[in-house]
Amino acid sequence: MSREYQTDILIVGAGAAGLTLALELADKHQVAILTKGDIHEGATLYAQGGVAAVLSDKDTVDSHIKDTMIAGADLGDTDAVRFTVEQSKQSIDWLIEQGVPFTRYEGGEHYHLTKEGGHSHRRIIHSADATGQAISNTLIENASKHPNITFYPDRVAIDLITKHKVNQANQSENECIGLYSLNHKTGQVDVFKAAKVALATGGASKVYLYTSNPDTASGDGIAMAWRAGCRVANMEFNQFHPTCLYDSKAKTFLISEAVRGEGGRLLLPDGSAFMSRFDDRKELAPRDVVARAIDHEIKRLGVNHVLLDISHKGSDFVKSHFPTIYERCLSYGYDMTKEPIPVVPAAHYTCGGVLVNQLGQTDLANLYAVGETSYTGLHGANRLASNSLLECIVYARSAAQDILNSGELKYYSANIPAWDETQVTNSDEDVVIAHNWHELRRFMWDYVGIVRTDKRLIRAKHRVDLLLSEIDEFYSNYRVSNDLLELRNLAVVAKLIIKSAMTRKESRGLHFTLDHPDLAQESSPTILSPFKD
Repeated sequence: MSREYQTDILIVGAGAAGLTLALELADKHQVAILTKGDIHEGATLYAQGGVAAVLSDKDTVDSHIKDTMIAGADLGDTDAVRFTVEQSKQSIDWLIEQGVPFTRYEGGEHYHLTKEGGHSHRRIIHSADATGQAISNTLIENASKHPNITFYPDRVAIDLITKHKVNQANQSENECIGLYSLNHKTGQVDVFKAAKVALATGGASKVYLYTSNPDTASGDGIAMAWRAGCRVANMEFNQFHPTCLYDSKAKTFLISEAVRGEGGRLLLPDGSAFMSRFDDRKELAPRDVVARAIDHEIKRLGVNHVLLDISHKGSDFVKSHFPTIYERCLSYGYDMTKEPIPVVPAAHYTCGGVLVNQLGQTDLANLYAVGETSYTGLHGANRLASNSLLECIVYARSAAQDILNSGELKYYSANIPAWDETQVTNSDEDVVIAHNWHELRRFMWDYVGIVRTDKRLIRAKHRVDLLLSEIDEFYSNYRVSNDLLELRNLAVVAKLIIKSAMTRKESRGLHFTLDHPDLAQESSPTILSPFKD
């Protein structure tokens, strides 16, 4: 039987942003956290590099702001950038208070800071080379112990419930009152009623054939918010991590930017270096520059990968700085202390997302979006390395403070209709889902990837429109499943990416098009509205 749950705060996702929000609210409110699978699974777990913050006397807030704006190709929101950077030290202090075991220098007094591409100073605080895992494990442990936080694993969010959907309220009076969620174990769709809902579902890199992200990164929060009437911004800016391990068994295991930051060199198969031909900063250039350079060389030479070499730094250095990466590469037969490793770019981070303000508020009342799901204006046209985890903490804490300041929470008083399955049947054509799933990710990689053209985008639009029509028909006639829901969301996100890319008639940051290779004299964020689509 379907069930109805009620909670003060409903958070979808248990990464750094969702957990931070929960922990900041739980002393005053009941918090429910929905996760698509196991509570430990999410993009935060796989973040290797660290968190960017101004922690050294040699560094300044203005320097961090400047580096962020340069990496973002001057499309970042200056207020959002300054707000985030100014909150960076407080955010790190909060993580330390939570018990995150950041790496210290020998002797134990000061924290070790590393340097990554695009940064002018050493400002990346980290936990060896598995910072995301350290943050995730620490925050999950703390949340699991809190009596006011309840986890609901194996739940797939289907759609937000709004007043407009329930009683046809005017859009001006519309607000979020909960969501429908598929229970993996029972197969039933449950109702979650909440006074406040926060989307912390991560990004949408699974829309591409090759990605460093976990399988959960299917753009669920972005798609749900769009269907509920929220604007999205800068969806054309998809970051491709330059260096993921090229191995059929590794599923594009990410090789941290810190490897290049500590002296790793990119080489062609013949052993020659090539980054100096693309950027004076060589291996320390921003990710979009490095990814395009690698993509160019792979296509020019007709090879499958390039090489990343840090063996010249010595075995002890590599093992102490990158123990997780070393062990993982070794498990696939590559000893990075002795030889270069094969690497390729892969979709890694969604710089755009649901449009929010500095309080994490979306266009829909009582709905928040935090982390990679959101667009805050911090990243502009390209994310500066290790700014993403910082954004998660800063905006989650800001959203929590807004909720705490909002006074007594109010629930929707009327009944919310149960999920209606009276007109659907069990699917006997799941092959359609599998086929459409592969087709979508393949044409997004081929036509809307690292390098784009007008013709490729037109082809992609025709295909995604056809897929959306087929998916809508399937969704209307058959019971929902995880694969169907993810495909539905990915198709929505794919269309948003394509439409945003077609709108931008220039090459800036992560959006590079052969038909418009230059920067426009004037440029602004791409904002799409569901009411104008």
